[in-house]
Amino acid sequence: MATFAKNVKKKVYSYLGPAGTFTELALAQVPEAKGAVHKPVLSVADALADVLAGRAIHAIVPVESSVEGGVSATLDALATTEGLRIYAEYLVPVNFNLVVRPGVKLADIKTIAAHPVAYAQTRKWLAANLKGHKHLLATSNAAAAADLFENDRIDAAVSTPNITDHYAVKVLAKNIADNKHAQTRFIEVGKPGTTPKRTGSDKTSIIVELPSDRPGALLEMLEQFAARGVNLSRIESRPIGDRLGRYRFNIDAQGHLDDAAVAEALMGLHRFSPKIVFLGSYPRADKQKSEHEGNNSNTEFGSAEAWLKRIRSK
Repeated sequence: MATFAKNVKKKVYSYLGPAGTFTELALAQVPEAKGAVHKPVLSVADALADVLAGRAIHAIVPVESSVEGGVSATLDALATTEGLRIYAEYLVPVNFNLVVRPGVKLADIKTIAAHPVAYAQTRKWLAANLKGHKHLLATSNAAAAADLFENDRIDAAVSTPNITDHYAVKVLAKNIADNKHAQTRFIEVGKPGTTPKRTGSDKTSIIVELPSDRPGALLEMLEQFAARGVNLSRIESRPIGDRLGRYRFNIDAQGHLDDAAVAEALMGLHRFSPKIVFLGSYPRADKQKSEHEGNNSNTEFGSAEAWLKRIRSK
């Protein structure tokens, strides 16, 4: 009797494409994505829409650059789209290579295709090694390499280390970025579900709006963390958009929802602001310990709670 394998539907992960970008390198770090379908999309909004519509289990999108700062498209989407949660983060070194069609030499290069951000981060090397070159804008790092085969006027492209997996290009120069320590941080986003367990090296992301525009409001918000010894690894403002002078704050706090210090800070924020969005608690990509300054460990919070319980019972 013939046997038939079950048709098992593979999991789909959407990511900001096209293939051959740094986002693809971030997706390659996701353990659960091995063997899954990797779906490149045109925008952050498209990746998140795939998650909300059930077309993808999770999405991988950039959120922060060590050189350029926060990625506004991602920050704004997280602030205005309900039903999303961050489950992990990944760090990708930002290294650029100069690639050409086979047979092209450095002396032959007069015109270079590059995404504006990539060009800005390789400007010094290009100016020193390719004097008088012309720059043509590319829509992405991968598209820059593709342009080599679509436009004969382009002699070289600035692209990613993994671009050779997708195009038959030759690497003429490696690691040409001006900042050798640049990184981009990516997040793995899905629908709300079980929060990843506390590891001791964690991060909690939230978005907060000030309840009113008054002196000391920002200080009062920050005091919710300072009073509990919770350090902030990132705080960035983005305009709300309804009128001038109104901003929301994207915050990454060291620690986990199951840390008493973080939990109390979040409760304080909830009393302080009617508009707070919890985006998730998840392991830190850099593995650094999430310790809270002062007497703010779970043990010390537990001891204080037990003391209060004792005096209430008398």
